[in-house]
Amino acid sequence: MRHIRSYLKYQTIILTVGMLFMYQAFAAAAPVELTLQDSISYALANNTSIEVAREDHEKSVWGVKEAQAGKLPSLSLGSNYSIKDNAPAMAGVDNNDVHNSLRMNWNIYSGGRVESQINQAELGTTGANLNIEKVQQQVKLDTTTAYYNILQTGNMVAVNQETVNSLNKHLQNVQAKVEAGVVARVDLLRAEVELANAEQNLIKAQHNNTLAVATFLNLLNMDAATEIQLAEDLQYVPDNRELKDCLNIAKSDRPDINQAMINIKIAENGVKQAVSGKKPSISLSASTAWDNKLLPEDDNWSVGVAASWNVFDAGVTNARIKQADSSLAKAKLQYEQILDGAEQEVRQSFLSMREAEKRYSTTNVIVAKAQEDVNIAQEKYLAGVGTNIEVIDAQLALTQARTNQVQALYDYNINKAKLDKAIGNKVK
Repeated sequence: MRHIRSYLKYQTIILTVGMLFMYQAFAAAAPVELTLQDSISYALANNTSIEVAREDHEKSVWGVKEAQAGKLPSLSLGSNYSIKDNAPAMAGVDNNDVHNSLRMNWNIYSGGRVESQINQAELGTTGANLNIEKVQQQVKLDTTTAYYNILQTGNMVAVNQETVNSLNKHLQNVQAKVEAGVVARVDLLRAEVELANAEQNLIKAQHNNTLAVATFLNLLNMDAATEIQLAEDLQYVPDNRELKDCLNIAKSDRPDINQAMINIKIAENGVKQAVSGKKPSISLSASTAWDNKLLPEDDNWSVGVAASWNVFDAGVTNARIKQADSSLAKAKLQYEQILDGAEQEVRQSFLSMREAEKRYSTTNVIVAKAQEDVNIAQEKYLAGVGTNIEVIDAQLALTQARTNQVQALYDYNINKAKLDKAIGNKVK
């Protein structure tokens, strides 16, 4: 009896462990369900380009601290030890000398050079922060595009699968009629060819969907073997934005436009920095020195104020000012270029979105009519008053109508996402 109980206990443990492993295997094989927002959040958290932009921002923060150090005093300590081999030795006296010095220097006026450097560094930090925002917006657009590509190619798989199913059903009807001697064998051959062509298109659609999934996983830095399931589908959500409003928002919110404005301010500070070469500089200094002692004497300090003014430098300062002026003019021209490019991007995205919206609104009617045409053609053929060509042509027209519908809906959503990026929508 004891052996039986031990055996049953052992079998129970084995069964429990086996079920646990089966559960874990099932859980590991379960597809990862992702919404569009989930995908964007995941991409933002794992994108290398964003990390690079953040490191640039961190570098710029320390650049500000470096520039601010120019307004603070500096302190230097020096020590020199000399050995006198040729000097006569004296009892109890070290012939070697130790010379120490301590010096403090404080640049209290630089003609505006230090202040301009600080302003430039602070503006650089703001620009680096805007660059993070710009990279995030691009990652959001790339992720959205990849997500919609999966949906679009998946819908095309469904369209082509429906076509294959419909033509396969029609082939069976034709075969039955051929066997009954009602229609010629040429109808069967044509139906077989059209079915084969539809199967080829289905294979291509499936391949495109596989590539879209691989691109999506690579973008999110997910394992290529990860099985995913998208929780959303392509939908039509009306967009009531006006073009003029989008243009105004872009001028105030786009990171690259704001970066261009910052570059102008940086260039203006560069001019001030160059002009400071024509102004005097004033510094405060204090120093002391002592020999053969650990600490300096209290009364051995010297304090002074120094002023310098570069009266003539063979035109170096003027050349620097001209270079800075040229850099400022260049920054202003680049701002105009970026402004024009942003306006063009907004217009293109907006107009493309509206064009796709119009196409989608018409495809709904066309698909319904094409489906009705297929039904009528099939009924007529079964009744013996229609032809094989009519059924095939109607089916091809329906497939094209559904393809156009999917493409229009995809184009609408893609251009809507591009418009969000074009006007500088904040990434949430």
